[in-house]
Amino acid sequence: MTGTDTGIDLDAITAIDVHTHAEVSSRGRGSLSSELEEASSKYFKVEDGHRKPTLPEIAAYYRERNMACVVFTVDAEAATGVPAVPNEEIAEAAAENPDVIIPFASIDPAKGRAGAREVGRLVRDFGVRGFKFHPSVQAFYPNDRSAYVLYEAIEEAGAVAVFHTGQTGIGAGAPGGGGIRLKYSNPLYIDDVAADFPGMPIIMAHPSFPWQDEALSVATHKPQVYIDLSGWSPKYFPPQLVQYANSLLKDKVLFGTDYPLLTPDRWLKDFAALPIKDEVRPKILKENAARLFGFIKD
Repeated sequence: MTGTDTGIDLDAITAIDVHTHAEVSSRGRGSLSSELEEASSKYFKVEDGHRKPTLPEIAAYYRERNMACVVFTVDAEAATGVPAVPNEEIAEAAAENPDVIIPFASIDPAKGRAGAREVGRLVRDFGVRGFKFHPSVQAFYPNDRSAYVLYEAIEEAGAVAVFHTGQTGIGAGAPGGGGIRLKYSNPLYIDDVAADFPGMPIIMAHPSFPWQDEALSVATHKPQVYIDLSGWSPKYFPPQLVQYANSLLKDKVLFGTDYPLLTPDRWLKDFAALPIKDEVRPKILKENAARLFGFIKD
């Protein structure tokens, strides 16, 4: 079975990783400062040679594992001074590898109406399916009204919004955390966004330490809000997250890794040891994402 409007053969893949990063452009330029990049590599204990895979290398890596992956960059140029990997490069790589890559984009909320115009162009002309926000790195509260012009465009385009939540490895251990402030990534701010944009599907990325209960509350209350499990090895998941994934949120929890910071091989090995019900595992690994992205029509 091929997903609707995509080249992904759902019968041929074992999982959809909804959270992977393009961290280097075709010109070799990274999307983070050297200080933040070094700090995150140490935090995640990234293996040598895995930190900056190119887009073709990402496609080959996931194809070898019979998986599809959502790929995005983080545009935080206003806060960091470093340009992001171009969204168009990711979309072009997805067009060249439609069996593997699902293209997402990122637009700095500081770009305002100019950024909102980009949303429509990227969805219409490049097939982008969603947009990634990292409040701590982009230095904004998700419910800041100045960002609403972007959400309006995303909702109108029928795309998905992904928000980093909880602590971040970006800047961890650097002096002053590299200037990154954790306060912006409390998932309760996303509750306002979900209330104001009920037609925009939202993925709250990561176990939301130290606000896990807040994230579970938002996801159970707002029908269009999902949680991805990226950025943490499953062996460190809070017990209440596992409990909700097995029950109330079994249709709204998504497999994600944070590759290249965390590999699917490591994540899946630890996930196999979790007490997840047999009927829930395929939902988390593939089916929930396939429905969210419209690859399966109920």
